[in-house]
Amino acid sequence: MSGAHRTKDSAGAPAAVFTGIGVTAPNGLGTEEWWSATLAGKSGIDFVSTFDACSYPAQLAGEVRDFDAGAYLSPRIVVETSKMSHFALAATAMALDDAAVDLARIPEYERAVITANASGGAEFGQRELQKLWRGGPRDVSPYMSIAWFYAATTGQISIGHEMRGPCGVVVSEQAGGLDALGQARRVVRGGARLAVTGGTDSSLSPAGYVSQMPTGHLTTVTDPARAYLPFDAGASGHVPGEGGAILVMENGTTARERGIGDPYGELVGYAAAFDPRPGSTRSPALARCVRAALDDARLRPEEIDVVFADGHGTAELDRQESQALAEVFGPRGVPVTVPKTMTGRLYAGAGALDTAGALLALRDQVVPPTVHVTGPAPGHGLDLVLDQPREIPLRTAMVVARGHGGFNAVTVVRRAR
Repeated sequence: MSGAHRTKDSAGAPAAVFTGIGVTAPNGLGTEEWWSATLAGKSGIDFVSTFDACSYPAQLAGEVRDFDAGAYLSPRIVVETSKMSHFALAATAMALDDAAVDLARIPEYERAVITANASGGAEFGQRELQKLWRGGPRDVSPYMSIAWFYAATTGQISIGHEMRGPCGVVVSEQAGGLDALGQARRVVRGGARLAVTGGTDSSLSPAGYVSQMPTGHLTTVTDPARAYLPFDAGASGHVPGEGGAILVMENGTTARERGIGDPYGELVGYAAAFDPRPGSTRSPALARCVRAALDDARLRPEEIDVVFADGHGTAELDRQESQALAEVFGPRGVPVTVPKTMTGRLYAGAGALDTAGALLALRDQVVPPTVHVTGPAPGHGLDLVLDQPREIPLRTAMVVARGHGGFNAVTVVRRAR
């Protein structure tokens, strides 16, 4: 990388810049493979293959296929951890390599880890509980006590890379990936030189899959090209997915000092809000959250060049999101994209993956498409980027995430050069 970037944000705090990206996604392993597939409109949604879901009302998922954990992790770590951690640890290795960072030059207590998770190690927990039922306590792995835990990924990254600075995990369902980035920015501003952050999830075991069904939000459509259609007249729910992204965030000053001239971008705005309880007469919190993120970024609505929407895939939640965006930006006031139509909803991994997409969009000056949506529902008033990528000048991008239970999070990233 070459060139120059800002080392302070608009309020005088250290700029939080992204210098590395690692991706494990249903439509691509590795950042550039995933990005190429996304720009090409290649979907990773198909029938569940890791178990027999034929008797389930929902049968589709975005699975990370052909992923060999042993290619990235030692046999000991593979045994000690669940699939959601496998994805994150592999993505962490990719992101650190992409950032070209020599951790030996960064004090251990100035290295932070903030990740997000929504479902824990579902498949690990189910497997070990089945051993308990069939054979008794002696058959259960001793790692059952830690591998299923939401914070297991943060702990393993911290231990494996001797990151002894601020460490934590955020559990706010699909909003979690963005909340983790917001917390990472806070610790970078507070003195950490580097933070490994983002999120991954994997809840595609039978127990994990079934636990999602009571929401009524999973589509029962069995055509992968017609199942997950956010903002479409045919929206019937969403498809669950697994995987996510891990990003390296650094203090802008120290990143420049180590030779990083052109980071992917800077996190300039973040906000979180919580919806009112069901039955309340108060409006959903998303529009307020979008405005708060803009205020934090010190930007006006017209300065946002693209929005990576949450795109729930159910009529009411899609209506709420489109109404919030139209309220802030005006009808068709900003290009909107939902590339997760190619992966399914990745829960804690979604916001981080969308942020990776936003940063790459800024790099390449192109907006990835929303695939499969052929009949946008009337009344949404969105300028959806459909079918093909859209090449437009990009300086800033907004990412929106909404989590089951009322969580809302919004981030704003800006091109760093």
